[in-house]
Amino acid sequence: MNLLAVERIKLFTTRSPWWCALITLVLSVGFAAILAGATEAGDSLTVSATQFGGSQFGIAVVMVLAALAVTTEYRFNTIRTTFQAVPHRSPALVAKAVVVGLMALILGEIAGFGAWGLAKLMRPNDNLALTTGQDWANVAGLGLVFAFSAVLAVAIGIMIRHSAGAIALLLIYALAVESLVQLIPKIGNHIHEWMPFNVANKFLVGSTPAGNGPAPSDSPLSPGWALAYFAGVSIVFLLIALGVAKKRDA
Repeated sequence: MNLLAVERIKLFTTRSPWWCALITLVLSVGFAAILAGATEAGDSLTVSATQFGGSQFGIAVVMVLAALAVTTEYRFNTIRTTFQAVPHRSPALVAKAVVVGLMALILGEIAGFGAWGLAKLMRPNDNLALTTGQDWANVAGLGLVFAFSAVLAVAIGIMIRHSAGAIALLLIYALAVESLVQLIPKIGNHIHEWMPFNVANKFLVGSTPAGNGPAPSDSPLSPGWALAYFAGVSIVFLLIALGVAKKRDA
């Protein structure tokens, strides 16, 4: 518990997490407002469409937040003090991942329900009620995807240690690489089916076309297994990062 308290203090006493949190909320809720306002009167806004900003861009900002939580310590050499206090290193890094993941979880829930709530206020006649399990996954599930995305970003930050490199890698991968993989002849689509963020999208939106929302995922997994797969990928990367951190100097 002491390590968790220390990591919480370190996270919330810097400005970057607060700015990233604000940007995440603005993107998530703002895109919902734009879509609600731009949808024609004869068309109906879908629940998954209200989550477009969060699932596409909010995740990217959350990963920036998570990566900075680690790389900033390496940049200013405060990580040395942390490792002197916790020689085994892993407990401190796991505590950081837990704290950042919990913040991302809470942020995702606020973003998800905030975007849905605003859209419902703006489009009271549209069918935006949360009546199915997939509807709830669209909204409440955003926090879980944010949390595991943050854990993945912490792992990348531990391995790369440099803010610019870690952020560039995360953003390029999340926003471009998975889509470009589909252009590979013959095997591109098969690889894309198992790529982490495409699978996470299966949990959020399922396989049903979302109208003016995010495109459905082509992953063969069910939504529940898709979340488990994405969580597993994040945890595996964190375990690899812990091994790397143990073997090299701070």
